[in-house]
Amino acid sequence: MQLEFIGAFQILIGVLARFWPVWLAIALVLGASFTFKKRLGLYGQLFDSGVGIAGVAICLFWLFTAIFAGTVSPFNPLAQIPIMKDALPGAVVPDGGGIYLFGGDKLARDVFSRMVYGSQIVLIIAPAATAFALMVGITLGLPAGYYGGRIDAVLSFLANLVLAFPVILLFYLLVTPGIMDTPIPYAMAGLFFLFPIIFFCVLFFTRFKNRPQLLVLQLALTILIGGWIYVGLVFDADPLGIVSIDSNQLNIFVAVVFASSPGVFRIVRGLTMDIKTRDYVSAAQTRGETPWYIMLWEILPNARGPLIVDACLRIGYTTILLGTLGYFGLGLAPESPDWGTAIKDASRLLRSFIHPALPPTIALMSFVLGLNLLADALREQSLKD
Repeated sequence: MQLEFIGAFQILIGVLARFWPVWLAIALVLGASFTFKKRLGLYGQLFDSGVGIAGVAICLFWLFTAIFAGTVSPFNPLAQIPIMKDALPGAVVPDGGGIYLFGGDKLARDVFSRMVYGSQIVLIIAPAATAFALMVGITLGLPAGYYGGRIDAVLSFLANLVLAFPVILLFYLLVTPGIMDTPIPYAMAGLFFLFPIIFFCVLFFTRFKNRPQLLVLQLALTILIGGWIYVGLVFDADPLGIVSIDSNQLNIFVAVVFASSPGVFRIVRGLTMDIKTRDYVSAAQTRGETPWYIMLWEILPNARGPLIVDACLRIGYTTILLGTLGYFGLGLAPESPDWGTAIKDASRLLRSFIHPALPPTIALMSFVLGLNLLADALREQSLKD
């Protein structure tokens, strides 16, 4: 059967039309942000520069693409239509079945749909893993920088030990099938996922210890919600079935947290050693505040600027690492629509068919570019402050 094709202009119009919910959501968010930017603090200040606007717009594009993937995507990312194998962009599915806007891959799947659904994997793993890495790095970096001495020596040695390994080799060791089939990833997940619970319990205790009723409520909510998420992620035993993560994604998640935490630790440690010499810290010590109160409520808020910038950059690094792991066929399932796996599958026939490799490559590049622009804008604003 001979395939029919649409022209390049029709492909462009078709792609733009498929993203209509994304354009609408971006317009609403940017419109509200410009209107109320003076009330939005650091986020509002991003709209004072073109770099900040571009970074926010690109990141919002992929965020809303992940949210509305089911509406944007014309096909199931795993669906195969045999006649569309290696179909060129703009190929029309026979009998009015739709259009492969970016063509088909070697398994006759829609490249455009796989690119769209691949954003969901990136937007779930990269920010969440970075958030957990921040929790681990902050919880260990604050006492190391504040107390110094043996605590600093031990924690710094452990961090340097992890940093001594090449990142790619470290990830390769953590997500190879031999390790993934053992209890090691789940044991590491059980350890790392405790840090957010510990962090928020200490945070609320130091703040509300003189207000018992409010303290009990805060701790109860933290333990209840944190325990619910913990049980769902580590043991896959959420009774409501809401909190769940695929075993392959869990292994990558743990690997990212393990590899990223030492870098966050070193940043927090250095900032703490600098900030603890400030006058307002001395004033808090004179008032008789506890060390953890000083660390969490005096030092940490004043270190938020560099940490926010680092978080944006770290999400970008994690996205590249996810793409690299997918390219090497590690971690995620072979049929996964993540961008790295899509690039790997397309690279095998790159000399014959280049179109399946371009969309995931451009998607990965643009998302990381948006995060870097956002980090640059945040750095400029933090320097002004």
